[in-house]
Amino acid sequence: MIKVVTFDLDGVYFLNGKSNFIANLAKLGVSEEEAKRVFLKSDQMNLLYKCGKITGNDFWQWAAQEWKLQKTPLKLVDLLISGYEINKQADELVKSLRRKGIKTAICSNNFKERIEGLDKRFNFLKDFNVVVLSYEVGFTKPDKRIFAELIRKSAVKAEEILYSDDGPEAVAAAKLSGINAFLYEKFADFQENLVKFKITE
Repeated sequence: MIKVVTFDLDGVYFLNGKSNFIANLAKLGVSEEEAKRVFLKSDQMNLLYKCGKITGNDFWQWAAQEWKLQKTPLKLVDLLISGYEINKQADELVKSLRRKGIKTAICSNNFKERIEGLDKRFNFLKDFNVVVLSYEVGFTKPDKRIFAELIRKSAVKAEEILYSDDGPEAVAAAKLSGINAFLYEKFADFQENLVKFKITE
């Protein structure tokens, strides 16, 4: 029996944040390739910032230098946060699950300023019982330790957790941890799996 349903943030609960940020950077003269290199692919982002090993100030100052922008870290974070919107279907699902007594969880590779900025704008964290964030635990998916933390904080057995991700490696690591996991491709698939696991009808 599933007792916890886990949501990823980017692309599942929130929509268009990354693509809108890259589009807004383009308006400032940053090419898509350069935006992605720094924001999505760099070691500074994935190995340091998302693991809580450098501050937001450190990362965004470096990013501004790489992009040759005269922008403060605060201005760049504001630009990022402004491009996000909540997936209304996901928001409604989270609330309906909680009404049924099912815990809702977040397991996300993320950084402090994005979470705080999104929560200030949308006040969304209150709708989740369990929150596991890479910058707080010090490692990112697909590291199995983040799934151990998800199980620990959920206070249930691994097989009582349902988890989805758009990354095959993360799905595989979750499965190895004993969690029920499936690949996320579109929200309709997510809903179908909830029916399959008899969570919704």
